[in-house]
Amino acid sequence: MEEAPIFSKAAIRRLILPLIIEQFLAVLVGMADTIMVAGVGETAVSGISLVDTLNILLINVFTAMATGGAVIAAQELGDENREEALKASNQLILVVLIFSTVLMVLSLLFNYQILRTIYGKIEPSVMNYARTYYYLTALSFPFLAVYNGSAAICRSMGNSGISMKVSMLMNGINIVGNAILIYGFHLEVAGAGISTLLSRITAAVILVWVIRNPKLPLCIDKNFHLGFHPAIIRRIMGIGVPMGVENGLFQGGKLLVAGLVSSFGTTSIAANAVAGTICSFQVIPGSAISLAMITVVGQAVGAKRYQEAKRYAKNFIFLIMGAHFLICFPMLVFLPHIIGFYHVSEQTAELARIICTLHGLCCVLIWAPSFALPNALRAADDVKFAMCITIASMFLCRIAMSFVLGRYLGMGLIGVWIAMVLDWAVRAVVYAARVASGGWLKHHKVLAARQEAEKTVLQNT
Repeated sequence: MEEAPIFSKAAIRRLILPLIIEQFLAVLVGMADTIMVAGVGETAVSGISLVDTLNILLINVFTAMATGGAVIAAQELGDENREEALKASNQLILVVLIFSTVLMVLSLLFNYQILRTIYGKIEPSVMNYARTYYYLTALSFPFLAVYNGSAAICRSMGNSGISMKVSMLMNGINIVGNAILIYGFHLEVAGAGISTLLSRITAAVILVWVIRNPKLPLCIDKNFHLGFHPAIIRRIMGIGVPMGVENGLFQGGKLLVAGLVSSFGTTSIAANAVAGTICSFQVIPGSAISLAMITVVGQAVGAKRYQEAKRYAKNFIFLIMGAHFLICFPMLVFLPHIIGFYHVSEQTAELARIICTLHGLCCVLIWAPSFALPNALRAADDVKFAMCITIASMFLCRIAMSFVLGRYLGMGLIGVWIAMVLDWAVRAVVYAARVASGGWLKHHKVLAARQEAEKTVLQNT
């Protein structure tokens, strides 16, 4: 008799739908800041855009650690070992809190030096706005890290509805705060930063309070005694460090490209900011389903049901492609009206329209294997392969070709985005081949065999 699947279709829907809503709301935070600050001028929009690009780099470091903990927790749940899963949850929060606090301190101490090193000489007004926004968002790093870690725990136990509700509250606070501080008190970029900080503090406190409930399949210690378990931390770091290096270098490459874009002038910076925000909506379904892949594939791998894990990965890819078509097609139809919300110049609007069209078409065809399949690999401990491919493709395709197309061939910002699409295509082909060959599961099979042997030795002694 064939075993029932670990996740039914109904369970997958319950996991994915809240994640899509949560991802939509997460993107809305950045979009609300950009749109509501747009009335101040393109220099304010450019300043927030530059800091957001840098923040993504820093945030991805502790997000990688949260993902590492989520993978371990999901695998232990799949193996029906709740005690180890609970330890992984506690260590997850401990690790992200330490990493994010270090990043916060460094960002506060070296605010100007970091921005100047990355972006070089930019207009003084843009730099002033960027420094203000960077100070305020850096203060939120520990709270955002704990929120992300807590949300990862919720996803690992298949309950994304909890984090979705908290995300809705966080976004509500952010938007209302923007309206009061930007329009009411005329704090401009500072108002956007303060509102973002307050919303992240609130979200972290509430979600931590929720996951202290011992009745949940996964939770943290009710009295915040997180403990210190080196073996579990090593497992988390074994996934989190390669993923952190991968994400860090990937975002670092994007920062190099952002520095190139800044040399094209304020029009290109503003068009890049507007297009980046709009394009982030186009990938919301894929980002949500990619997060679900870690839980679903991770539990299947933990239960050693490898064919089921492969089937989940393949089905999720086709699901993402279909979902992206449903969101990208209407967005492209109404693109001129969407860009109109930003009140930018005609030249900036036309440049943003070209970029969003290119991104939308490629988003449907090649985004899923390029960005979602690596999460399936990570859920099966195949993180080093994903790291090497992402880094190599980033430097050889996105960075090198951005300079070739954007600067030396004179294509400017459009050339930079074409180089990005080339990067997607290369990674999509390599990751698809890795999954088709079955090589992504070999590493976990070796680890599983080693752990079984260690358990046998302990039992015999």
